[in-house]
Amino acid sequence: MTAFKFGDNVDTDIIAPGKYLNLTEPEELAAICMEGIDPQFHAKVTPGDIIVAGKNFGCGSSREHAPISLKAVGIGCVIAESFARIFYRNAINIGLPVLESPEAARAIKEGDEVSIDFDRAIIQHITANQEFAFKPFSESVTCIITAGGLGAYIQFKKGRSEKA
Repeated sequence: MTAFKFGDNVDTDIIAPGKYLNLTEPEELAAICMEGIDPQFHAKVTPGDIIVAGKNFGCGSSREHAPISLKAVGIGCVIAESFARIFYRNAINIGLPVLESPEAARAIKEGDEVSIDFDRAIIQHITANQEFAFKPFSESVTCIITAGGLGAYIQFKKGRSEKA
């Protein structure tokens, strides 16, 4: 996975500008993802690429458009020094893994190759031959992400309970 590097305080208006609040389809949101910093970002992402950022990623509005646009464009994970709490929860709810790792966020540069081992809670900075630990997700968060988001997880659980 290739890293796209951003700084501190990347707010939701940068990720998914407010002028697009009328968009609801993930494909439409993918086309405007990160437009506030790089209008061509959507054309550069390969599915599974990651974003690495500084402090307070996803600050600003609590709307879900921002994490949805990141997931829709193909971002497989966001690593940051810290996240705005509402963005963090919205990302988990739509099945987008978000990892807080200040050391990894500072070490990984634009274009670096990175791999994430969720089972071992390790970020592998392949370019620099480094590894960074992150706090593993709880079992419930892992289930939500694995299912593809909270809605999918609820449907899965509902289907299982109806069959029992």
